[in-house]
Amino acid sequence: MSMESNAQRKRQPDRPFYLPKGDTTSSRIITEAKESLNNRTGLQAVVTKRPSTPRDATRSLFGATSTRAPENRPPSSFSLGSRHFDGADTSRPTSRTRLQPINHTPSFSVLSEEKPKLPSEEEVESGLLPPKPPSDPNKVQRGKATRTRLQQSTSVESSLSSEVKSRLDTSPSDVKTVDEPVRRVHSGPKERSSLPVEERGEGDGREMPYRAPSSASVRSPPRSAESRTGSGGTKRTSSAGSTGRGGSAGKREEETAEEALFYSQNIAPLLERMTAASSKKDLKKLGQVTEDLYSLLQKENLLGRNCKQRTTILKSIFKLLDADDTRIQLKLARLILAFKVTGNNLLSACKLVFKISRNEKNDPEFLKGDILDVLLDTLKSTDPFSASEALVFCIGSLKLLTGNATIVKQLVKKDCIENLAILLNSINKTIREGSEPSTQLGNILVQATAALRNLADTGSSRERLLGCQVIEALCLIIDSFTSDGDLMLNISRIFSKVTLHTDCCTALADHPTSYRSFVSILQKHQHKSDVVVRVSFVLGNMTAKNEVARLRLFQEAGSFDILLSLFRFYLEQDVKNQGKETKKEVAEDGSTVNKTEDVLIKVIRVIANLSINENVGPVICSNYQCVDFLLKVLETKEVSSSEELVLNTVATINNLSFYNTKTSAITTLQVRVLEVLLKLVLANNMEAMVEACRVFANLTRQKVVRDFLAEQKIDRMLVTMLDSGNREVVYISCGVLINFMVDEENRPMLKQEHGIRKLIEVLRDFSRTDWELASLVCQILWNYSGKITSSNDCFGQQESQDLTELLAELLDRDSALDLSFKDEADDEMTDYFEETWTEQFCPVAEQLLQRIETHQSDLEPLDNPSGS
Repeated sequence: MSMESNAQRKRQPDRPFYLPKGDTTSSRIITEAKESLNNRTGLQAVVTKRPSTPRDATRSLFGATSTRAPENRPPSSFSLGSRHFDGADTSRPTSRTRLQPINHTPSFSVLSEEKPKLPSEEEVESGLLPPKPPSDPNKVQRGKATRTRLQQSTSVESSLSSEVKSRLDTSPSDVKTVDEPVRRVHSGPKERSSLPVEERGEGDGREMPYRAPSSASVRSPPRSAESRTGSGGTKRTSSAGSTGRGGSAGKREEETAEEALFYSQNIAPLLERMTAASSKKDLKKLGQVTEDLYSLLQKENLLGRNCKQRTTILKSIFKLLDADDTRIQLKLARLILAFKVTGNNLLSACKLVFKISRNEKNDPEFLKGDILDVLLDTLKSTDPFSASEALVFCIGSLKLLTGNATIVKQLVKKDCIENLAILLNSINKTIREGSEPSTQLGNILVQATAALRNLADTGSSRERLLGCQVIEALCLIIDSFTSDGDLMLNISRIFSKVTLHTDCCTALADHPTSYRSFVSILQKHQHKSDVVVRVSFVLGNMTAKNEVARLRLFQEAGSFDILLSLFRFYLEQDVKNQGKETKKEVAEDGSTVNKTEDVLIKVIRVIANLSINENVGPVICSNYQCVDFLLKVLETKEVSSSEELVLNTVATINNLSFYNTKTSAITTLQVRVLEVLLKLVLANNMEAMVEACRVFANLTRQKVVRDFLAEQKIDRMLVTMLDSGNREVVYISCGVLINFMVDEENRPMLKQEHGIRKLIEVLRDFSRTDWELASLVCQILWNYSGKITSSNDCFGQQESQDLTELLAELLDRDSALDLSFKDEADDEMTDYFEETWTEQFCPVAEQLLQRIETHQSDLEPLDNPSGS
């Protein structure tokens, strides 16, 4: 090659040969250089994709794979109509079972001495029990007669036997105790008249049976904003509060004439129009009037338990629930929930919303109005211990709605994550105080964690999850509900999403019980692959970049034993399934996943990441069982069909082969190791070849390995790989060739395969952007020229000349560090380039240049240069 061509080449910009001409960008060079920094230590963290999310064909409370027995979970499908809501004027048994005749006459003297048991608010609201009886027996008699009269259209009386009726109609003369009131089925006009307030029992603040409104006592008043607010603009509520109970006397504020007039003029006409529209099946009008009623009640602060005619309005709404239109039902359900119902009505309303949310075609309806706010308010105000089933359906609705991307964003903005975090903390607090983790609490948590799983996908969710300490709360729930497979699956799904980010990994790794919790899950659910694969993925994320996490996980009692147990079980399952048609899981993106292989991939990744720690690595390297399992994977799997599993396994072997200890199982089994790696080298897969060569770079420190590989012509293959066009492939090839050039018998091969020319081209193309690689090239040539007598004979005349010129140029500081892209290189990269040039490249390059120049002449020096 002429000097002119050499000079011309110098004027050409240096370009990595794997890039097309004209397509080289300085930013790309910088990016590739940065990426190469983390992959040169011989140890590498294994990267894998997140476990696939199975496609859910139907929306339900619990998925098809749920481990819950039917009797331990509410059903997702049920019939629901107006009859399932309890009007305050009904008292039929919820089971609708006909009452049996009474076989004996109770003693009136005993009954008169017993104090009546006060019913709970839920029993009163649901209509299961009448309001608290007054102390005056005569008032009990009149109240009974009035209620009996109102219920004549029902079948209660017909269900009683003639014996019971005769006892109820017993005359006063037949009764010995004068204090016991006479009980009669029929009543006269006097007894049917409207009762005074104190006789109606309104002082208890509970919902009362419906009575025909009178102009004086039923109509509800217009109230100005001032009349409904106190000082400072705070809204005034009745003394009943959210529970429906009054102050110390238990009294509810009596309805005023103004309130009654407001009801008669504004609310009652809307109720009548709703009823008329329903009877005419005018659904459009019914929906509009329902909206008008809701807006009016909201504007006048009459939602919740503030409205005196709350029971009357609710009864009217209940009768409309049979409308065959989900939009109408959702509007009515919103009204019911906004009234803060409790007991059976709360349960039925939540079930109705859940039923509507099961059909994704109804999702747009939940974006209208404030139904999402009402649902979140119900979540906040419902006690998980006394109304657990209602809360299951309420949160279940939110869970189903989070399957819609638009609704998810709205729920995040409305602090749904924060509200669910409050629920989790409340349950954890109660359990810490001594309560037992119950099945119903587990059902609530399954819905809550499933909703959080979907909410975790939004942009701002990670900051919210960290801010309200959801990660810590979930760790505590693991400790209390480890046996709940459904719950553990949901929690592992949440963590598999959030631990893709370093800040969440750090928060989880710093939690004092996280490692113990995950080990407990793996021990409890070893054969539940969907749980194991996700927990293993989470542990792999935690140990990928965190050195402390690697040590803490390995030191956790039983951690490595359970990893090996999982490895053995799923490897055996995989071997058994080979050659059989196995059912593959269909992911949301439509791809199919071999669940057994996926578990193996994640478990092996954890082992690979653990082995990076300098204290843990040698221990794992000495574990023959672990190394045996890894080799069995490579012996039974093909890279063409199980690429990720094979590559992860080779990467793990590479990490373990880094530790050259006396007890190393890799060294003991190195023949077996080499045989499985040769199979990968011959496969038509560049990544597999690179990973195998990484192991060769560690193992070729031993001459027996170099000799074995030389017999298999692996050294020649490595020279060929110098032309691969891949920076890391070239780097790995150079690393192995350095070891091969130690043996004098292997050196001629380099020149025979045109390796000298290839190395010069590598040095020319990569040096200014990768001084580490340039240093490796110089080390290969240094080892190769160990027995040099003539530079031309050793390298070749043209190669010797090109090498001399190139090394001189690269050792010139101004020329070497004058980067055409230095304006785009940050300070860290600039410092890195200068440091590696000074400390790694220059020392070996200077020695190599000096050796070449010293042996440049073909003439042998004379013994007596001055002559005779």
